[in-house]
Amino acid sequence: MPAIALRPWLPTDAEALQRAFLSTPDLDTQLGGADLSSAASARVFLAESLSHGDSRRNWAIVADGVAMGNVGLSAIEHRHDTAWAYYGLAESARGKVCAAAALAEAADWAFENDVFRIELGHRVNNPASCAVARRAGFIAEGIERQKLRYGDRRFDVELHARLRSDPVPERHGMDVTILD
Repeated sequence: MPAIALRPWLPTDAEALQRAFLSTPDLDTQLGGADLSSAASARVFLAESLSHGDSRRNWAIVADGVAMGNVGLSAIEHRHDTAWAYYGLAESARGKVCAAAALAEAADWAFENDVFRIELGHRVNNPASCAVARRAGFIAEGIERQKLRYGDRRFDVELHARLRSDPVPERHGMDVTILD
């Protein structure tokens, strides 16, 4: 059974993050235009943007000791017990259900830590991201028209959510462990 681990990002992951960024063009929009042109700038990004905080958690998705993606939760708030989920993988790791398994595990972590509802959104022109969300147990709830803007283009976003009370999704033979 394939295995991946979710763990906090480490400074030593900077080169893997930089390689993923340089080889996967769509990570630029997912990472907010971050400067990852060097290992040094990637280390700064790891420390400032992918570290854990009071209202966010980010985990490196790791296989064979190498970080190949990120899964995270932000806007974690406990008045309404909600959070926002996101994920991204290097091109070389896509198509192997790693992202769906990691997202499902991150959702389980959130539910165990008093979150009831987790939302995520993907551009409607990204069917692979939709498949990740669905495999991880997130149910489509509707379209947010022209929500995102990248450059001069606007994109519709499909909103998905998973509730603590929803059925636990199948892991598709993927073993995931959170190392916090």
